[in-house]
Amino acid sequence: MSPRTNDGEPEPTRPAIARPAPAPGAAAPGEPDSGTQAFGTEIVTEGKPGAADTDPRAEAETAVPFADADSDGDTGAGAEAEGAAGTGGDAGDHGAVGASEGGDSGDGDDRVAAVRRAGAAGRRWRAAQLTACAAMLAVALTAGAVALGAARDGRNVPVATAAAVSPGLLASGDLDSGITALQTHLRAQPKDFGGWATLGLAYVEQARTKGDPSRYPQAEQALKRSLSLRPDNDQALAGRAALAAARHDFANALRFADRALEQNPYSERALCSRIDALVELGRYGDAEKAVNTADQRRPGVPVFTRYAYVHELRGDVTTARQVLDRALAASTSPGDIAYVASQLGQLAWNQGDYSAALTHYARALAADENYLPALEGRARAQAASGQQAEAIKGLELIVARYPLPGPLVELGELYEARGGEGDAAKAKNQYLLVDAWTAIARANGVNADLDTALAAADHGDRATALRAARDDWGRRHTVHTADALAWALHVNGKDAEALPYARQATATGYRSAAFLYHRGVIEKATGHPADARTHLAAALKLNPGFSPLGARQARTALKTLEASK
Repeated sequence: MSPRTNDGEPEPTRPAIARPAPAPGAAAPGEPDSGTQAFGTEIVTEGKPGAADTDPRAEAETAVPFADADSDGDTGAGAEAEGAAGTGGDAGDHGAVGASEGGDSGDGDDRVAAVRRAGAAGRRWRAAQLTACAAMLAVALTAGAVALGAARDGRNVPVATAAAVSPGLLASGDLDSGITALQTHLRAQPKDFGGWATLGLAYVEQARTKGDPSRYPQAEQALKRSLSLRPDNDQALAGRAALAAARHDFANALRFADRALEQNPYSERALCSRIDALVELGRYGDAEKAVNTADQRRPGVPVFTRYAYVHELRGDVTTARQVLDRALAASTSPGDIAYVASQLGQLAWNQGDYSAALTHYARALAADENYLPALEGRARAQAASGQQAEAIKGLELIVARYPLPGPLVELGELYEARGGEGDAAKAKNQYLLVDAWTAIARANGVNADLDTALAAADHGDRATALRAARDDWGRRHTVHTADALAWALHVNGKDAEALPYARQATATGYRSAAFLYHRGVIEKATGHPADARTHLAAALKLNPGFSPLGARQARTALKTLEASK
């Protein structure tokens, strides 16, 4: 999505659901072309807000130092992670302009897969015991996340031209080269407020696509620099909104988005961040109004995908699918194609249509072979359709490069479900790495309570799960936080308290087999056998392979209930 302003009102367009689908590869009438969608179309995942940002005009710095690679190859990313992990550094003190490559990778004991060092083949592996030093593991994971795709095709990109700093360059699919071009441009033109705003947004996108939260402090400094050069410029304010949303600080995401829209009501990035913030705060009625407004002002792939998700949350899967089909037809850049096709894959998987899901994920990976949501989604669909070996192999490759909570938990559960020699230990090691990721994320300003609650409830410390879920619920009331709190209460033996939250998680009509399973188990525990049978059966009918372990447990619980009738 573009930080570029739109000073004129666009031509009137029909709403996303009413607009006919264009021919494949062609932009829909009235939509921005690929050059207006610089950073893709992420729907933000769940989390909780962090500490409130202060006014950027008060925080703006007069200068931002550059962070170049040192002689040993370490760059700002690795150094930030090390400092944030408690080794004496301060991630916020590193420059907003850093090299695209990551820092040192690490090699744990047999429990930890080695993470490849970015930038050069043949570098030596460095040793770090998982249980000995969390900080070293943080460096290893962060560096490995930055490593993947750092120079995907090896092309040299000119760095001193106007095109090199255009937001459109960052839509080309070569994000790392675009960042390098921006860094070089800003060394020569340090007062280019638009360039700093674009660089900040690029770091946010790099963090998202590569699982590297150490980019967030760099993004923050770049955006502050832009605001110090021109206070209240909508590009940087929209960037602050996107950064806050990426850190799961949705209250501040909404605040910055509103400020950006005061300056430019047609800012696509601000319109989209505002929708994301309202969704993640659980304000679904306001989110629906916001997405309709955005669809009138800036129709295009980023808005279409959010329009679809808002309808999916209401249980309107048909409309969600139709809008995503239109979004895919309107997509031209590899990033947009990969994103929208993956969203269609996720929607199909949620409904138990694994064949359609695999087809959509194949389309996404044809556009971008390293796109994480498509890789993870394909493995999940493979597992659900009985291709366990292929799913495990795929997830093992993913977590070696992207040690993020979703694939780590999925792989751990597949090991447990397989039940071979050594699989229990392998599963435990995946769950331990979730804790390492959480520490890295928090060190870089990301609030990860929802991730913590969901992983710890099933595979970690139950008290920690409940504490994290309560904290998240205290900040926002979404269907996802309601479900997480209900399940955390259940595993802590507080089923009577859990039941209202389990019911609230399913109240909007959102079709999730996991939510139905959790509600059924809690109803069984609270003496509501008829309701429990209804919801457990519904979960298995909707998506019989929704979880390697949960689906098996749902069948067992349902069988017990049927036998006791």
